Amino acid sequence: MKRVLAVLLTLGAAATAFAHHGWSEYNADKPLTLTGTITESGYSQPHGHVSLKTADKTWHVVLAPPSRMESRGLPKEALASGGQVTVLGYPHRSKADELRAERITVKDKTTELR
Repeated sequence: MKRVLAVLLTLGAAATAFAHHGWSEYNADKPLTLTGTITESGYSQPHGHVSLKTADKTWHVVLAPPSRMESRGLPKEALASGGQVTVLGYPHRSKADELRAERITVKDKTTELR
């Protein structure tokens, strides 16, 4: 019985991890570079995010998991509201205001997120 329960828990964890990585929803054939002002940010699981106000609209930018951003030298404080950033990423195929970031530049520091 313990073995069956362990297998089910393992499969459930794998399915959850797989389900949240729907990267096919983003169009990697049309990379965008956006520069703007952070109006809101979150350093939450499974991925951080920023609301980025550009010249024409506000984007929801999906970032890497907080642990990865910290290990690569991008602390929560670097994403404070009012900060200027540039992100390179892929637009969502059906959400016109969402972008998955591949890299972010804050001041003069660029962080690879993938």
